[in-house]
Amino acid sequence: MADEHGIVAFSTEIDTDHLYAAYSNGIFPWPCDEEFIPWFSPPERAVLTFDDLHISRSLRRQLKKCDFTFKINTAFERVITACSQASRKGQDGTWITPRMVEVYTEFHQQGCAMSFETWNSSGELVGGMYGVVTNGNFAGESMFHRETNASKFALISAVRYLESRGLTWIDVQQLTPLLKSFGAKLIPRDEYIKKLNIGDK
Repeated sequence: MADEHGIVAFSTEIDTDHLYAAYSNGIFPWPCDEEFIPWFSPPERAVLTFDDLHISRSLRRQLKKCDFTFKINTAFERVITACSQASRKGQDGTWITPRMVEVYTEFHQQGCAMSFETWNSSGELVGGMYGVVTNGNFAGESMFHRETNASKFALISAVRYLESRGLTWIDVQQLTPLLKSFGAKLIPRDEYIKKLNIGDK
């Protein structure tokens, strides 16, 4: 029973059991400090259906020139830490607090959170994204890049990987201009919950 802002509850504690129960029901934490943690199920959710994935010709050309390597789950804590340090236009600070880094890293160790990584030819981690897997559904959480197109490469590679595992869509939470350019769309909460419940992956 979310309010008009999508807030379901507040807590002072968070652990991997909380995360699993929340994500399994379309809820996610979005703390603004280390004390109180709001849990959200927003009225609308951005999703990227793989059939709708759009990669522009210019981006395809640019990516062909990049000597990137895609890896999965080799540097989860480095990825989430880099996401927490990335600057966001119009945002002051980050919801990925030290406590969030700790609990999501533990969630990763339990097999419920994944990192998709972009490495350059020098063996440096230059981009990536992480997210949560519950009941065969994937919720993307955050991305970062240190080289041009590195996060885009990670997203495209993640979609291809997840598609090979039988998924047909991912939750990207917010419809940013970047995600919209890739084909993401907003859907109402009821439709999103239905997708989770019927196992439409």
